[in-house]
Amino acid sequence: MFLTIGTTGSPQSPATDLGFLLHKHPDRAQTFSTSYGTAHVFYPEASAERCTAALLLEVDPVALVRRGRGKGRGGAPDSALAQYVNDRPYAASSLLSVAMSTVFKSALRGVCAARPERAARPLPLRIEIPALPARGGADLVRALFGPLGWTSVDARPVALDERFPRWGDSRYVRLVLEGELRLADALRHLYVLLPVLDDAKHYWVAPDEVDKLLRAGEGWLSGHPEHKLITSRYLSRRWGLTRQAMERLELVRLAEADDLDVEDVDNAVDETTDTEEKPVPLAERRRGAILRALREAGASKVLDLGCGQGQLVRELLKDVRFTHIVGVDVSTRALTVAARRLRLERLGERQAGRVSLLQGSLTYTDKRLKGYDAAVLSEVVEHLDLPRLPALEYAVFGSARPRTVIVTTPNVEYNVRWETLPAGHVRHGDHRFEWTREEFRCWARQVGERHGYGVEFAPVGEDDPEVGPPTQMAVFTLAAADEEQAA
Repeated sequence: MFLTIGTTGSPQSPATDLGFLLHKHPDRAQTFSTSYGTAHVFYPEASAERCTAALLLEVDPVALVRRGRGKGRGGAPDSALAQYVNDRPYAASSLLSVAMSTVFKSALRGVCAARPERAARPLPLRIEIPALPARGGADLVRALFGPLGWTSVDARPVALDERFPRWGDSRYVRLVLEGELRLADALRHLYVLLPVLDDAKHYWVAPDEVDKLLRAGEGWLSGHPEHKLITSRYLSRRWGLTRQAMERLELVRLAEADDLDVEDVDNAVDETTDTEEKPVPLAERRRGAILRALREAGASKVLDLGCGQGQLVRELLKDVRFTHIVGVDVSTRALTVAARRLRLERLGERQAGRVSLLQGSLTYTDKRLKGYDAAVLSEVVEHLDLPRLPALEYAVFGSARPRTVIVTTPNVEYNVRWETLPAGHVRHGDHRFEWTREEFRCWARQVGERHGYGVEFAPVGEDDPEVGPPTQMAVFTLAAADEEQAA
């Protein structure tokens, strides 16, 4: 990961004062150890007229994988090889933010005993990051940095391969910021917004992250037009922490508007009047809807196709009416995590006999999947390329032929209601598509007609009168004549 900070000066105010502000001498290259690699600080140029400091972070991918397991959304990918061969160690992220807070700790606080007047004044700055992940694209980069006083925010998409222009752009941008700002403010902007744009952190987000966010965002975050998105992404969309941060930001905003001390406003709030209930997560609502549909269908032997890390399997195990539960996934790593979460090795013989985990691809027919009452495809179809859907359709509806099939998938029309989701983007980076309600219903009815299933639809989550529910569900039921033939 690479970051450069440049400034200009004059004989009266030499640009090399940047070395005092960063507490790093321009004549020496310095090295610092971090938990995930080594940070180097050096100066490609240093004169009275121009001075540029560079921060180079060399990431140890092995250390990143070993220390990051289970600690955050930016953890190791599913593929064992991808843990060691991937582009993430070279793109700016929360790793670079943490390195900045270590290497430029005093500069972030705006402390400089040798040049206090320079630390307090805006400087002509030019900051460049060659590879910055931007979930939301260049437009979001400009929307985040634009309101912060930068005169120029140049965010240019990086091509997947310059030799093959038709491949299009990658998810990375080359960012150049120019403007007159205090160095401490510029560093704080980067510290907060790098992981926000990456939309991932390499470590577990604990409650103390709220304090870190508010410290770094002091003076600019509460009034930022995108403060909700920034807060939610910085805190990895953890609802409780995001709500806590938003409440404290609102206190800051009120205090600034009325020229009061934050503590005065805080003391004026009656905590006993807060009766808002925490909303039920959509994933929990989805599992609840699936369980209700399975019970209504009278299913006892259930397939969870694309079971992932076993969340639905765990809920099925809690209900004794489900006597035989099979989770199937193509990822052996996901199945390993599922087995650990389900504590299969600790289950009694009777409980252990109710559940099985199988590795297999849903686009191939599999004799092991025949003879079940119901199959569930929960948030699975959108992860397949559209040309692969007919293969999955035949494997489930044509070959396995359970009496009931339940399919859930995102409703793309509802995406406009997600404040943290940039316009035009799907909900997950691995989604190959997301259907409208009409597209989903058209596909489901055609599948039913081809394989002898009737189909009914149900909303999951709040059913918005304009855009529908966040998740749409189809319940397929095998026609009686076809059921006898399948048996």
